[in-house]
Amino acid sequence: MKEKVRTVLGLSAAHCINDIYSPVLPAILPLLIIQEGYSYFLAGMLVTVYNLSSSFTQPVIGWLYDKKGIRIPIPISVLFCAFFMSFIGLMHSYEMMLIFAIGGALGHAFFHPSALGLVSRIASGPDRGRLTSLFVVGGNLGFAIGPVLAGILVAFGGTDALVFLIIPGLAIAVVLKKLLPPVSELEKNYAKDGENSGNKKFPVAPIAILVAASAFRSWVIFSSVAFIPTFLTTRGFDLITANLLTSLMLIAGVAGQIIGATMSDKYGRKEYIIFGMITSIPPFFLFLATDGILSIIAMFAFGYLLWSTFSVTVAMSHELAPGGTGTVSGLMLGFAVGAGGAGVAITGYVADLTSAQMAFTLLIIPIIVALVLFFVLPYPWKLLNRSRRPAEKFN
Repeated sequence: MKEKVRTVLGLSAAHCINDIYSPVLPAILPLLIIQEGYSYFLAGMLVTVYNLSSSFTQPVIGWLYDKKGIRIPIPISVLFCAFFMSFIGLMHSYEMMLIFAIGGALGHAFFHPSALGLVSRIASGPDRGRLTSLFVVGGNLGFAIGPVLAGILVAFGGTDALVFLIIPGLAIAVVLKKLLPPVSELEKNYAKDGENSGNKKFPVAPIAILVAASAFRSWVIFSSVAFIPTFLTTRGFDLITANLLTSLMLIAGVAGQIIGATMSDKYGRKEYIIFGMITSIPPFFLFLATDGILSIIAMFAFGYLLWSTFSVTVAMSHELAPGGTGTVSGLMLGFAVGAGGAGVAITGYVADLTSAQMAFTLLIIPIIVALVLFFVLPYPWKLLNRSRRPAEKFN
């Protein structure tokens, strides 16, 4: 077990570094607009191209991993992403920035299906949820650290200073090379019952429901991250404090993912997801209806409970499709996240038409839709049927 944890933590560190590069473009948009003279549309298009290129290529890359055995070595995929996102600041033509944004997005997309597919093999057994969560939260931490690193660099050296972001990518590549056996050896050691051979029927309907439910949940998560800082400033918080409180909410969500996934190992994936989604609703409304310290505590509770279901659903997807872990990894961390992120624009549009308060209140709709989809998902209840293994129904 210690060897499994050590290996997953190494992959989680790689996940952290890989996802450091995801929020680089949003962090430098103000400089591109002010110094380079880009319009809001052109600047925003860089982020859109990056997100679309990453999110919607991941399922294809995952399918190639499952069916053809094609994969980019994990250190190479991290370096690929690191190179393009570090050197994008040296590109002073819009066309080259677009090309480098696509290159960075592909590096990001190369990583998830193969790394998470390997984690699925390692995590097979009674601790799947906990081990999967250790990998997933690495990416969450990277996503939180990325804007800080990018912000510090551009504050002192402009966009050219982003070149120093290559250092974390180089460092983790060396660490993985020294600490982890070759991926082919890991896959051989942890292969079990032909899990990744791709010879089992892919459960299209259950995975479609799971991905749709996850996308609606991602809509709420990304809308919260995007607009809570602004919402808090309307309640009298300064911008620095508002951003700090949002970051603390994300940290609460990271803790929630590990605890929630561990609980799901004992009490059942579906049981915990339903529990987490339902119990996130009262603090959500309490956050909107109150102010001061009570509102902030409610915000942290909401973040903790809703985020805590994320890694549980990733583990569930691997149990539903043990022969297609690369594909479902691409769908869960690529397509579902990308589709959910698109919902942020809808929330912003509603806020423009009405108010931020109303836009947040209406987020109860995707929460309820996600909850219903998770409830009807054809995945067995553990507490009601302790005698059946979670994935047996679909094998």
